[in-house]
Amino acid sequence: MQLKFTKMQGLGNDFVVIDAVRQDLQLTEAQIRQLADRRFGVGCDQILLAERARRAGCDFRYRIFNADGGEVEQCGNGVRCLGRFLLEKGLTEARELVVETLAGDTRIFLRDNGLVSVDMGVPVLEPERIPFQAGQQAERYMLEVDGEKLAIGAVSMGNPHAVTLVEDVDTAAVERFGPAIENHTHFPRRVNAGFMQVIDRHHVRLRVYERGVGETLACGTGACAAVVVGRLQGLLDASVQVELPGGRLNIEWPGLGERVLMTGPAVTVFEGEITLS
Repeated sequence: MQLKFTKMQGLGNDFVVIDAVRQDLQLTEAQIRQLADRRFGVGCDQILLAERARRAGCDFRYRIFNADGGEVEQCGNGVRCLGRFLLEKGLTEARELVVETLAGDTRIFLRDNGLVSVDMGVPVLEPERIPFQAGQQAERYMLEVDGEKLAIGAVSMGNPHAVTLVEDVDTAAVERFGPAIENHTHFPRRVNAGFMQVIDRHHVRLRVYERGVGETLACGTGACAAVVVGRLQGLLDASVQVELPGGRLNIEWPGLGERVLMTGPAVTVFEGEITLS
């Protein structure tokens, strides 16, 4: 099968973006893994599909597949790239879009300065909805990980996140604790593991170990989750710059019951065509 694609990145979090509106397309898990393979395919953290909307009030359907072939609910850096892709490919002329995802409807705002803002919705904090096995909702939970007890904050931004405070992200044991947290039995759908260093009330540094991918240069939903956890623990103000290995995002969250706004870049790298087996 011949497949046209666009390679894009948001702060180094890279994607293969596919027009499934004008291409009739059904990808298998094996084909998704082939696309994502950095030696035998195109190489990316996730594959993003733009499809025709199925729900009233939505402009497009947005689907996200991790490098391991599994479909996930949301990707913040990806949704910014999707918005830029839809505009650049002539699939829309609108500067404000609503896309349907497994996590619900997401609103995208395409700015004139090349940045993209996304309404990421109201954070989900109830453990059973994250999902996370815990006795009751709390700002901090103790989790036994690889023989140690870690204090985490748990939140869903359309996908589940566990955020741990660290003194220095450069020396944090991400390689050790990331996979262990991702596959912890208390997270029945696995979880994205964030490691956050608070610089001041408007600035944090963050590394994220993404489920099904590993550590990435940036994670949009992870940045949102980190700010939510930091706000709940009284460490951050409403507008926070999140510094990731791939660059910076601005996250705004007024507080409980309010929606999170994420703003950052989305860049086209190249266009291509690949033969899939």
